[in-house]
Amino acid sequence: MKTRYYQAAEKKPKLPGQAVHTEFLRTGRIVRGKENWLEEERRYLTYEEVAERTGKMLTAAGERTHERLNRFHKSIQFPKIIFHRTFEQSPHLGYCHITAARTNYPRFNDVIWAFYIANFFSEIGGSDAFFGRLNLKYPRMYFAVAVNQNQPVPADKPAQTKPQRSIAELPPPPRLQIDRSVNNGGILFQTHEKKEAVKNVLLLGARDEALRRIIQAL
Repeated sequence: MKTRYYQAAEKKPKLPGQAVHTEFLRTGRIVRGKENWLEEERRYLTYEEVAERTGKMLTAAGERTHERLNRFHKSIQFPKIIFHRTFEQSPHLGYCHITAARTNYPRFNDVIWAFYIANFFSEIGGSDAFFGRLNLKYPRMYFAVAVNQNQPVPADKPAQTKPQRSIAELPPPPRLQIDRSVNNGGILFQTHEKKEAVKNVLLLGARDEALRRIIQAL
């Protein structure tokens, strides 16, 4: 069954102890709280409208995350490469690319990587489909992947929307080919915690061991 999305009614203060017809007789107004909206009065949103709203929220989250990363230390500055994707059959779900760079972190020495956030949590890195089964326990996901060395780090890109198919059919994140020889199938880290994600990205961007020790202590 195809999911339907509708715009929520504006919340109005409820008059305690007064029925709708009593208020109408007193003031001539019909109070329409959320519980009194009829099915036919709801304005259903198209999938394109839902995808647009999702994209704006993902982009805003990506902008905030990028700003937070670049505020930490003047020697750790990441390029701003923000673009997002939503899913054609589930346009309320999507993910956003934030940045990409090369790391000298000893654990992943001389690896090009890309950092993403998503407004869902799932298994990732599968051979058939990058995104796997959803985990409804967590509302968001942060992850970084190793990028094929033959691909250059992309230049700054404007935010853009391009609906994909379902999560199960979605290929790896676009533009960047994952280097599955690095770490766990190309996945450098995956977490639902923002603080842990920021810490991991900063470690990837730190240029020396002294700065890494400071970040590790956060």
